[in-house]
Amino acid sequence: MADHRRDSENRPSPEALLEAARREESRVGKLRIFVGAAPGVGKTYEMLQQAHARKKDGYDVVVGIVETHGRRETEALLEGLEVIPRQRIDYRGQWLEEMDLDAIIARRPQIVLVDELAHTNVEGSRHPKRYLDVEELMSHGIDVYTTVNVQHIESLNDVVAQITHVRVRETVPDAVFDRADAVELIDLTPDDLIQRLKEGKVYVPRQAERALEHFFSPANLTALRELALRRTAERVDEQLLTEMQARAIQGPWAAGERILVCISEDPRCAGLVRYSKRLADRLHGPWIALYVEGRRAVQLSEEERDRIADTLRLVETLGGEPVTLPASSRHIAEDIVRYSQTNNVTQIVIGKSARTRWFEIVHGSVVHDLVRRSGNISVHVIAGDSISGHEPIAKKTVRAAEHDQTFDPRPYGVALFAVAVALGFGMLIKSWVGAGNVDLVFLTAVVAVAVRFGLWPSLFASLTSALAYNFFFLPPVYTLTITDPANVVAFGFFTLVAVIVSSVAARGQMQAVAAMERARSTESLYSFSRKLAGAGTLDDVLWATAYQTALMLKVRVVLLLPEADSIAVKAGYPPEDILDDADLAAARWAWENDRAAGRGSDTLPGAKRLFLPMHTGRGAIGVMGIDSDKTGPLLTPDQRRLLDALRDQGALAIERVRLVEEMDRVERAAETERLRSALLTSISHDLKTPLAAVLGAAEALRDLGERLSDAEKADLVGTIIDESERLNRFIANLLDMTKLESGAVAPNVALHDLGEIVGSALRRAGRILSQHKIELELAPNLPMIALDAVLFEQVLFNLLDNAAKYAPPQTTIRIQSWRAGNSVCLCVLDEGSGIPASDLDHIFDKFYRARKADHVRAGTGLGLAISRGFVEAMHGTIVAGNRTDRSGAVFTIKLPIPNEAAQLDTAA
Repeated sequence: MADHRRDSENRPSPEALLEAARREESRVGKLRIFVGAAPGVGKTYEMLQQAHARKKDGYDVVVGIVETHGRRETEALLEGLEVIPRQRIDYRGQWLEEMDLDAIIARRPQIVLVDELAHTNVEGSRHPKRYLDVEELMSHGIDVYTTVNVQHIESLNDVVAQITHVRVRETVPDAVFDRADAVELIDLTPDDLIQRLKEGKVYVPRQAERALEHFFSPANLTALRELALRRTAERVDEQLLTEMQARAIQGPWAAGERILVCISEDPRCAGLVRYSKRLADRLHGPWIALYVEGRRAVQLSEEERDRIADTLRLVETLGGEPVTLPASSRHIAEDIVRYSQTNNVTQIVIGKSARTRWFEIVHGSVVHDLVRRSGNISVHVIAGDSISGHEPIAKKTVRAAEHDQTFDPRPYGVALFAVAVALGFGMLIKSWVGAGNVDLVFLTAVVAVAVRFGLWPSLFASLTSALAYNFFFLPPVYTLTITDPANVVAFGFFTLVAVIVSSVAARGQMQAVAAMERARSTESLYSFSRKLAGAGTLDDVLWATAYQTALMLKVRVVLLLPEADSIAVKAGYPPEDILDDADLAAARWAWENDRAAGRGSDTLPGAKRLFLPMHTGRGAIGVMGIDSDKTGPLLTPDQRRLLDALRDQGALAIERVRLVEEMDRVERAAETERLRSALLTSISHDLKTPLAAVLGAAEALRDLGERLSDAEKADLVGTIIDESERLNRFIANLLDMTKLESGAVAPNVALHDLGEIVGSALRRAGRILSQHKIELELAPNLPMIALDAVLFEQVLFNLLDNAAKYAPPQTTIRIQSWRAGNSVCLCVLDEGSGIPASDLDHIFDKFYRARKADHVRAGTGLGLAISRGFVEAMHGTIVAGNRTDRSGAVFTIKLPIPNEAAQLDTAA
C-alpha cells in the first residue's frame, strides 16, 4: 500500500511531488507490463498489437525477444517489426539463445519488446534474470513493453502453489511490478482459455492434454483470474493515491471502497473492529484501523493503554492495517478527516459516544465533529448495543510491575533552588527594569523546572515563585500583605500564568518522553523484523527471537514448541538455561489452556518463569518463557506491551518457516505418490509385456513344435531371448535406481581409455543397434578419464538404447568425443524427431517417458535417470538437447580430467 502522506493545509504531498519530479526529470525509460492469469490469455498478442500501433504513430519500436510458442497468429504479428538477432551462448556443449542486451542498447530504440519478464537467463549471460536486463534497458532511457503471468509475482508464489499444487520457480520481485508506469490486465474467461487450449492455440496437442489434466482446470483458472484482477486493482489503487496526493486532490474518489474504523480506549472497540472487518468483506475493500493519539493519551490508565494495544493487534490478526497517528490539532475529528481524504477512504466507522452531555460540552464530541466535517465520506455511527454482543478483549492475567511511586524530594529541592536563583537575579535587575517586570524571571524558572521534572515539581515552583514575588517585590515588601488593589490583580494573574505555563510545559515534556520511547521501541522492532526476514531456518528464527527479547527486556528467555503430545525447549538465551519440573508444568499448562501461567500470573504463580503462549491467525504455535533475578512482577506495562509485539513477530516468523516446510513436505508427498503410481504402471506394463511375449513364444514351441519350420522355431527362440533380455534390463534398472536413491552407489574409479569403454558398450548393444548405422568420431590422444568402467558402460548403453528407440530404422547414430579445457565431452546424436521443448526439463526424471510415435517401443522411463545418477556419481554432468543441424536429439556427457591424467598427457 502506498505510504500514508498527510499535509495540514491541503497542499500537495511533498513525498508524492518528489516521486513525480524524479520520474519526470530522470532519463529512465518507462515500463509497461501486460499481466495475465495464465499462459495463453493473449499477453504477447496484445503487446505486439500495441507495438504496431506505436510504430504507426512514429515511434521507433524493435523486438528484443518474443516467444511465439508456435502460435501462428502471434508469429504473423512479428511481421513488419524489426527483430534484434538473439545472442547465442554455449551452455554445456549446447547452443542456447538469449536476448542480445548490448545490441539493443547500441541500437537505442524508443520502445523494445521483451517477452516473459520472469525468465531465467542461461548461465553465462550478463544478468541471471530477465527483469534485470529490463532494468538495464530502462536505465539507458529505453521504454520496455513486457509480459508476466500472475503466478510469477513473488508475493503470490505461495498462494499459487497452494491453489495449483505447482510451485513456480521463476519469480519477479513485487518491487519490479510496483515500479511499472502502466499495468495492463489481459483477461480471458476460463472457458474461453480452455477452448483455446483444446484448439491448439496455447500448446501443442500433446502438451495441451497434460495441461488440461493438471494446471488448466476450471477451478485453478478461476482462482488465478481473481488473483490477477485483485493484484492489478491494488496497483491501480496505489497509482490513484499517488496521483491524488501529488495534485492535492481531496478525496474520496470512490473508485473502490476503502474503510476506516476509529478506535480508542473504549471497551467496545473490539466489537467495532469485527464489525468493520465484516463490512470490508461485504464491500471487497481494504480496511484501516486508526488510533489518533491526542493530548489525553498520556493520562490514560495502564488498563486503557493495554486495551488500545490489544485492539490494534486484533486488527492485524483480522487482516486490517493498524495505524497510530499523533494528533496535529485540538480536534481529533479534523485529523481523522484529513487522513481519510489523503488516503481515499470512502467510509468511516466510529462507535456512538457513551460520555455524558456535560463532558461533550466541555471537551467536544468527536462523533458530532466527524459527521460535520466528513464531506463526501460516509460515516457509520454504530450504537453500543449493536456491538456489545461481542466478547471484549480479555483483561491481562499477568500482574505487571508498578511504576516506582516512592516520593523523591530531589526534584522539589531543585525547583526551590531554581526559584532562589530567580529571586537573586530579580533582586539584581530590579533597579533597572522595575519590580513589575521581575515576574518574567520567575516564569523562566517555572518553565525550566517543568521541562526537566514534570508537572508536580513545576507546580511547586509556581507556588514558591508566587510567594517569593509577593514577599520581595510587591509593596509592602518583606510581608505577604498586598495593599494596592492593582498589585492584587497582578499577583493573581502571575500565579495563574505560572500554573498554566507549568502545566503546558510539563505536558510537552511528557509527550516528548513518550515520543522518544515510542521511536526507540519502533526502531528496535524494525531491526528485529529485518533479522526475522533474513532467517531461513527454524533454528535461526528461534535464536533471533530469544536473543532480541532478552536484549530489549533484560530478561532470560526460553522458547518451547510442540513435540509429540507435549512441548519441548527448542531455543533459549542464555543457551545454557534449563527448566525445572515446576517450570515445565507451567509451560505445559500454558500450552494446553492457551493462557499465561507461572510467575506473576493467576495460575501456578510459584514457578520460576512466566510462560506466555505465542499466537498467529491459525492459533497457538508455541510458548515463550521469561524470568529475571529481580523480585516481584517481571515487566512494567510498557514492557509487557513490547513483549506482546515481539511475541507476535516471532510467532509469525515461526509460522512462515513452518508453512514453507509444510509445502515442501506436500510436494515430496505428491512426488512420492507420483513415483509410486508410475512404478506400479511401469511394472504392470513393462513386466507383463515381455512375460506375455516369452510365455506366448514358449507355448507355441510346446504346442506347435512339430508343425513349425526351423526358421519359425528360430524366430520364436529369438523372441524369447529378446524379451528376456528386455525383462533383465528392466529389473537391472530398478535395482540400479534403488541403489542410487539409497546412496549405495560408490564408483570404483580408475583411469580408463574412453574409446575402449565406447567399444564395449557398442558390442553389448549390438542386437539393439542392428537396424541402425553407427558413426564414431572420437578425438585422438584424449587423456585417460577417472571413472567406473562398469557404470559408464551402462550409461552409454542406456543412451544408445534410447537413441535406437526414437530414431527410425536405417538412420545414423553418431558418437563424438572431444576435449574442452580441463574436461572431456562425449555426445550421442540420433536422427529422430528430437525432444519436445516441454519435455527437456523432465527428460531425466524417474519414470518420465516422452510422447512417442507408435513405431517406438516402450521404455521404463528409468534409463536416463540412471544415466544422470551414474554420471554425477563420477563428478560429471549430462545434458539433453536437440540438434541444430537437423532433427534429432543429442545427449552430452562432460567428465573432468584428473590431475594425474593431465600430467601423463603433458609428459607424452
